[in-house]
Amino acid sequence: MTNPQISVVIPLFNEDESLPELVEWIERVMRDNGFLYEIYLMDDGSTDRSWEVIKELAARNSCVRGVRFNRNYGKTAALQTAFQALSGNVVITMDADLQDSPDEIPELYRMITQGGYDLVSGWKQKRYDPLTKTIPTKLFNAVTRSISGINNLHDFNCGLKAYRHKVVKNITLYGEMHRYVPVVAKWNGFEKIGEKVVQHRARKYGTTKFGLERFIFGFLDLLSITFVHKFSKRPMHFFGSLGTLAFFVGTLITLWLIGEKIYNIYTHQKFRNATDNPLFFMALVVIIIGVQLFLAGFVGEMMVGQKAVRQNDYLIAEQV
Repeated sequence: MTNPQISVVIPLFNEDESLPELVEWIERVMRDNGFLYEIYLMDDGSTDRSWEVIKELAARNSCVRGVRFNRNYGKTAALQTAFQALSGNVVITMDADLQDSPDEIPELYRMITQGGYDLVSGWKQKRYDPLTKTIPTKLFNAVTRSISGINNLHDFNCGLKAYRHKVVKNITLYGEMHRYVPVVAKWNGFEKIGEKVVQHRARKYGTTKFGLERFIFGFLDLLSITFVHKFSKRPMHFFGSLGTLAFFVGTLITLWLIGEKIYNIYTHQKFRNATDNPLFFMALVVIIIGVQLFLAGFVGEMMVGQKAVRQNDYLIAEQV
């Protein structure tokens, strides 16, 4: 069987109103351009009629696949599960709320197949969002550019992206990494990352599922994946360095206090016991912390050496 040219992945949560219109729009774009395609509708534990709608769409069109999680795991889980299952040469991800336009698909496909990009990220240059959302978004993107070194992207969190098949098959997402797929891709050796200005459409149905807290969690996730990228293979480089530094500082302070006492005794000056000085106990604490950090790095090295590849444990309730 010939692999589809395009796999469209749509994570969703309570989007029963928008799904028929979105799928019909994608079908029309694919038909007009003569693409072989498949559509993965990833129901992330919806509580409305989304799954019933997906089953109806799949019964009408054999190119539509549906996966329903037993509960809400989050967008990253939906993407990672779809990435493992799909077979398209180019992968398009988009949101289910009709704010991403399927009309962008042909150009995104061309940029991957003819432009030589590994990944193309959408940039919603003109947004229909309030200032309470656009200002934190700009700050979030600026910090991400600075830390990741991907300076040509303006909108890391845009759901509309295109990937070469080998990219999604060679990256692993967990937690809330969907915001940082370009960063994860780059750190896995896929450095040909481009950007395309895309249309941002006003939301037609329902309400947004994200609040201000996603920006706070987003920064924490960025720090987390940065740490994992730099030190997951060599935890001793991080913990061992801090532990050695702490042990050295604590030992130096302790020796200085003891040496000061001996010097005062030798020169017949007034002195006090080292144990009467609070700095002595602080130095001991620093030494203990240093030893613990060093041991943490050692244990981390052992775990890395014995680590086996684990399968995702997202519980899938149904598939069509």
